[in-house]
Amino acid sequence: MAQLLSFRVYLSAETQKASPGSFKRTQKTQKPFSPDRRGPVAPSSRKPQNLNLEVSPHRAVSAVRLMRIEYGGAFADLLNEKGKGSGSNEMGYVERTIGFRTRDLDDRDLRLVTDVVGGTIRWRRYLDHLIGSLCHNERTFRNMEPLLLQILRIGVYEIIKRDMPPYAVVDENVRLAKVALRPGAGDFVNGILRKLVSLKEKDALPLPKVEGDDRAQARALATLHSHPVWMVRRWVKYLGLDEATKLMTWNNNDPGFSLRANTGRGIARSDLVERLNSLKVPHELSLHLEEFVRIKTGLQIVVQAGLLKEGICSVQDESAGLIVSVVKPQPGERIMDACAAPGGKTLFMASCLKGQGMIYAMDVNEGRLRILGETAKSHQVDGLITTIHSDLRVFAETNEVQYDKVLLDAPCSGLGVLSKRADLRWNRKLEDMVELTKLQDELLDSASKLVKHGGVLIYSTCSIDPEENEGRVEAFLERHPEFSIDPVTSLVPSSFVTSQGFFLSNPVKHSLDGAFAARLVRAL
Repeated sequence: MAQLLSFRVYLSAETQKASPGSFKRTQKTQKPFSPDRRGPVAPSSRKPQNLNLEVSPHRAVSAVRLMRIEYGGAFADLLNEKGKGSGSNEMGYVERTIGFRTRDLDDRDLRLVTDVVGGTIRWRRYLDHLIGSLCHNERTFRNMEPLLLQILRIGVYEIIKRDMPPYAVVDENVRLAKVALRPGAGDFVNGILRKLVSLKEKDALPLPKVEGDDRAQARALATLHSHPVWMVRRWVKYLGLDEATKLMTWNNNDPGFSLRANTGRGIARSDLVERLNSLKVPHELSLHLEEFVRIKTGLQIVVQAGLLKEGICSVQDESAGLIVSVVKPQPGERIMDACAAPGGKTLFMASCLKGQGMIYAMDVNEGRLRILGETAKSHQVDGLITTIHSDLRVFAETNEVQYDKVLLDAPCSGLGVLSKRADLRWNRKLEDMVELTKLQDELLDSASKLVKHGGVLIYSTCSIDPEENEGRVEAFLERHPEFSIDPVTSLVPSSFVTSQGFFLSNPVKHSLDGAFAARLVRAL
């Protein structure tokens, strides 16, 4: 179970390590409004109804899941030990939110929930533009009650992006709105979705044109590709229009995943491949790392079969594995992983030590460290990992111990992992970047104190933003002339090496998560 919890933390928290402040969406204080609304909606206080077999299970679960993600801070993670959402509580959430239960989800329903929830979150801005364009006025859309808006988003997504039979989509979502809310809400959904179907059939969807000045073009691109305007403007500035468009297209595709064979307990990649073959999970070997296998589909099958729970493998992107290659752990070394949770790199580094040396895993989150410790046992590398519950900045001020290598996998914007973290694009703001770069500078200064003379400081992020990456290294070197760049040329394939000697994975170029790493050697 610890490994599964670790996997869930990987999906939902890898990009939010100790990020400063709260990134939760600010909620309006006004009471929700919708057409034919009879007073404020308080679904959780309704008397539970009997089992409803008429409402589509995947749509009911998706609507509630979307509510929890957008308004309750839940993550877009749909797996537990059985690969079935939040487990036995899934229908409990549905009942408390909309007042009734549907039949249990079968495997097809699970796949649909995964697709609908992920797709609806990714395409939220695009979907909201269409919904708003079809409403009578802007006020109707802006003040729409949350559950009604989620039902409409699901319907529009299924019609436009999944090409499901349109009138079946209309009927099913109308039924959900009528049962979960009231008849008038169903009539409203019916009107909006039927208008949409008509416009789609005429190839006349009300979409913006990319024209005008830079700001106007950015707003149009942000709607068409469903990203925040500030991200679009930032990427066009750093990458150019063509590459920015390709990046947004990548972010909106269904993500693939990589599995790392647990060599720490003697599991070779060939052993993992044999298990995947027996499960009939399509896969291909990594081109860059001998421990890794790529899968596009079948992750739920892997989870249900217990491969994670047994410690056979971990879910870990190859970009994270390549950062470990940049660290290059060697037997006998003492390595500090300064912001360790959720621990994927910690575990991989420990497996590289061949039973000699120690990884010191530090994090401010005690709960995640506990999970990391439990997972290390299932991977049989717990004797090579020592956990330290502390803030790096405090630890560096109060301890004189120094290490052969220090990995600072810093809290960052996560702009390199937006394909996997569908909700993250909506939880980041431009002003967050200022707070994050300040935090990154503080952590780099603290981490540098823990590196022995002649040792190596490795700075890494899961971001593709130059200000978080090259910009932070350049600023650090100005403050710390005792450090110098150690090019990663011999450690990773040449296509990942920048002109400055850093590691950078580009989602569009490499079909991996975006990530960055720099090796900085302290003078003797």
